[in-house]
Amino acid sequence: MSYLYMLLKQRSFLIVLFIINLLGTIYGFIWYGPQLRDTPAIFLPFVPDSPTASLFFTIFLAFFIFGKHVPYIEALAVMTLFKYGVWAVVMNVLTYFQLGQLSFDAYMLIFSHGAMAVQGLLYAPFYKIQKRHIVVAGLWTLHNDFVDYIFGVMPRYHALDVYMDEIGYFTFWLSIASITLTYFLTIKHKNARLGD
Repeated sequence: MSYLYMLLKQRSFLIVLFIINLLGTIYGFIWYGPQLRDTPAIFLPFVPDSPTASLFFTIFLAFFIFGKHVPYIEALAVMTLFKYGVWAVVMNVLTYFQLGQLSFDAYMLIFSHGAMAVQGLLYAPFYKIQKRHIVVAGLWTLHNDFVDYIFGVMPRYHALDVYMDEIGYFTFWLSIASITLTYFLTIKHKNARLGD
């Protein structure tokens, strides 16, 4: 575990991870291009869910490389990376069961989004998150669900369109799980260690 801890802090590793996340973020925004063009301007920040999550993490990495912290961004990063990483994996698996097959792009999304969820959690020991940061990030996350499923700007998986109500319900509870996990990995866990 100590080797992993050292690797995660290594400057060269951080730079590589930053470049990977930056490129993935750019690709993600391009992937959402058609949907962004069809979306009213007021809802644009809530459309590209996964690229926005990886953008938060990319910003965290940029500061962390230089030994700086941005706790609100850190809370948004870990919370949304886990949420949308898991969400995309689940949606693509459900698409497989619905269609009986997946494209190469879908398998790529499963791998990349699974990695998204994991990387946000791996850096939990390094975040400087406090309760107020979790509250703000949690409000953003739940508000995103509201916009997605009330105003219909959620990511499009056309094979699953008939299950939008169920997906919205699942997404809400995934948000609650992400908020709770962020709290336990950052505040609760650190408080427990301080009490030892």
